Amino acid sequence: MKELWIKAGEKARWNAYFALDRVKGGKVRKKYERDLEALTFGSDEKVIRERINALLSHAVKTTDYYKNCNAAAGLSSFPLVDKQIWRDHYEEFQSSAFKEAKDNRVMTTSGSTGTPFSMIQDRGKILKNTADSIFLSELGGYRIGDKIAFIRVWVDNVKKSRLQLTMENSIMMESSSLNDESVKGMLETIRKEGVSVLTGYASALGEISRYIDRTGYDLSGFRVHAILPISESMPAPVRQRLKEQFGCPVCAYYSNEENGIMGMQHKDDAGYYINTESYYYELLKMDSDEPCEDGELGRIVITDLNNYAFPVIRYDNGDTARAKFERKNGRVRLTLTELYGRRSDILYDTKGGAVTPYVITNNLWDVEGVDQYRFLQLGEKEYKLLLNGDREKMDVENMLSRIRPAFGEDAEITVEYVDEIPVLASGKRKYIENLWKA
Repeated sequence: MKELWIKAGEKARWNAYFALDRVKGGKVRKKYERDLEALTFGSDEKVIRERINALLSHAVKTTDYYKNCNAAAGLSSFPLVDKQIWRDHYEEFQSSAFKEAKDNRVMTTSGSTGTPFSMIQDRGKILKNTADSIFLSELGGYRIGDKIAFIRVWVDNVKKSRLQLTMENSIMMESSSLNDESVKGMLETIRKEGVSVLTGYASALGEISRYIDRTGYDLSGFRVHAILPISESMPAPVRQRLKEQFGCPVCAYYSNEENGIMGMQHKDDAGYYINTESYYYELLKMDSDEPCEDGELGRIVITDLNNYAFPVIRYDNGDTARAKFERKNGRVRLTLTELYGRRSDILYDTKGGAVTPYVITNNLWDVEGVDQYRFLQLGEKEYKLLLNGDREKMDVENMLSRIRPAFGEDAEITVEYVDEIPVLASGKRKYIENLWKA
């Protein structure tokens, strides 16, 4: 009986949301349906070009930063920007046409890898973000109204009120501590509250998975039907194990605070479907600003087609990926076949070839005795593996034999035992980092 009431409540929330949207003119539903059309047929390239041109003209006319650019020369004539350039010229990027708009929204990044940054979004961008979030979340198995548990560090600027939680049918779960007692408490709450969707830091979800395996925790009575990792890359073996434990798809968002949710991982592979209705993507070479070939590792450069309050044009967001563009009948679909994450996370072998961080995460996640690890590149051939756990159980030689082939037999890998891998201010742990500045 309780299960029926929960399902009825979830369905009622979904219907109520779109009924309210219909009263307001159906703006979110129309944008949602545009996303659905793009998934089915691809985005119309002619329309996308027109939207890019309109954005460029707007930026030239209403911002100080772009006032000397030539919109007619096209997107490639505009400069690349990054978050530091935004910080240095913050006022210059703001559109005079939207500067005093009362319905703007300010989104603030966590600053986990640097100084926090605030992004201004206008009403049109907010509505499109809402439609994108609904559409892409549904691809991953979450529909508005589903009971959702959000696992993260809940600092003051992101905490939600009781009213918000009730309206969203969600609960906050604190991940600043992930000891056995805390994880057990999370699982008991998930069962008791009838949670149907789990979302949160990939590392926190991974700790929950490890706890279940280590303790043999009984998951009978759970109704979780979707798991959505955020913010960090989830190793493929962890993703597969969570699928097996909960019997549901595990699909990661591709998102950031400054843009919103931009893509959703496919249910059956590691690739990401990218929302080309809201974002125009360029993949540029690692060592130049030339376009990549399909499948070549490159830098992600984003143009946000919806934000006119703070035009996001050719934003090099620090992420890297391999991409595949599918073009047919004037329409385009984009898949990120491999998402590497931050450039600082890319490792290099002893001959200078790029090595995916997954070489480390996929090979070390299940090693007996290892509670936490961190892998650093210190030089051309110098690497360090930091380990926290039971030293008597850890088979270090086995670990090194797993990862050394990816870097070269001449790789110099040192091992250091530590009592704790530090947590960033955001509550995430940085497991992979390239400290080599060459």
